[in-house]
Amino acid sequence: MVNSKFFRECVSIMSENGIESAYFDTKCIFEDFPDTDREEILAMVQKRSGGYPLQYILGTWEFYGYKMTVNENVLIPRPETELLIENVISLCRKNNITRPVIADLCSGSGCIAIALSKKIPESEVIAVELSEKAVEVIRKNSEINDSDIKIFCSDVLKKETAEKFSGIDIIVSNPPYLTQNEMDTLQKEVTFEPVTALYGGSDGLDFYRKMIPLWKNSLKNGGYIMFEFGDNQHEEVGNILEHNDFHNITFSCDLQKIIRSVTAQKQEVL
Repeated sequence: MVNSKFFRECVSIMSENGIESAYFDTKCIFEDFPDTDREEILAMVQKRSGGYPLQYILGTWEFYGYKMTVNENVLIPRPETELLIENVISLCRKNNITRPVIADLCSGSGCIAIALSKKIPESEVIAVELSEKAVEVIRKNSEINDSDIKIFCSDVLKKETAEKFSGIDIIVSNPPYLTQNEMDTLQKEVTFEPVTALYGGSDGLDFYRKMIPLWKNSLKNGGYIMFEFGDNQHEEVGNILEHNDFHNITFSCDLQKIIRSVTAQKQEVL
């Protein structure tokens, strides 16, 4: 077992390199790699000190109480995204939807799809992701969590992909939504995450403009769509939904009181 003197030394190295969460990060490394030798731990500490994300060093991260594999091929799961899980669960309870068909678009690590499949056991959950390397992570996370989801390696922005699916009750997505300005000023840690999972076009709204009209026909009459989005994007996302015949548009705030997600219902066609 690594001694307390070495622990303090590692905390000090991180702190001196501007890592504000130095104690927590060191504790995580020591707990996750208890039998690792001093040189390997020191290498991890040095890597973290250079701004490399703790989550990628550890190789796993928790999302909604479930352990997820993470690496540079997928976005790191964030607490604010758990709001989507809460909203889907609440929607299903409120409307007595006990066996929903749910499609998670731009699935990434699969954390949303897997959490929903676990929390709504009778659901049928579909994960759609373009990156083959990310799909490998989804498969691994599905296996780790004993989750029975269906995984498709396809481009959600292509018409032929959306046309493969019909009768969906709920579409949920945390698509890329960072603007060009935000990409130009990323925190060091975020620069290690895949650009394709972050960049949403000059104003961050490309995916919403393309996905909503493509996928609305895959929803059942009266079906729902839920998105996460960035700061101050809610009005534009709401406008895009309204323009595409969605109503009952409702926004939700994350724990920081930032408007973070939207739920909208497809107009029923008689």
